[in-house]
Amino acid sequence: MSAPLLSLERVTKAYRMGQVEVLALRGVDLELAEGEFLAIMGPSGSGKSTLLHIAGLLDRPTSGRVLWQGEDVTGLRSARLAELRGRHIGFVFQTFNLIPTLTAQENVELPLVFQGVPAGERRKRAGELLAAVGLSARARHRPGQLSGGERQRVAIARALAADPKLILADEPTGNLDSTSGREILALLMELNEAGKTLVLVTHDAEAASVAKEVLRMRDGMFVDGGS
Repeated sequence: MSAPLLSLERVTKAYRMGQVEVLALRGVDLELAEGEFLAIMGPSGSGKSTLLHIAGLLDRPTSGRVLWQGEDVTGLRSARLAELRGRHIGFVFQTFNLIPTLTAQENVELPLVFQGVPAGERRKRAGELLAAVGLSARARHRPGQLSGGERQRVAIARALAADPKLILADEPTGNLDSTSGREILALLMELNEAGKTLVLVTHDAEAASVAKEVLRMRDGMFVDGGS
């Protein structure tokens, strides 16, 4: 039996605020299989974004282990973690995180620039992805010339640029109107049906309802029996 795509084992995360230590995560366990679509719900301060950052190898746990395809990556050097992130994990954020001076095409190409992909191949890949999210006609527009829904589509195309195994979406509909939000959720469902593994962090029950499984967090732990 193959190892889970991602495992967190007894993960804690502590932050120091002055003289006070704040526990953002309190011994969290999580196993994520390939092809899964998991939503993590919880109020602000529940630890869900911290969990997503650790799952995405953007941050390290204070204690516990992070395993990627069965390999313990907790103590890897930052450069190696960045390499794993760049090749295998795509991120979609509430605030889009697009470079305002670059066009939609150039924003989608950016992860491939960092990987040294030749310019012609980058352009072809970015064009295909923008077509896939319905934005071919907007490829030369900068983020400021796009609607919120269009910007999030560009962000999703960028997340797919390196053909990652895992897509992590942090409140991807939080800054969108209801119509654009539903379009983005439909796009995420299509990606999962095509075989992508997704984790969606949200406080919105409608957004969470598109996932195959929903876990709830409170005070740095899973509740309601979730693990």
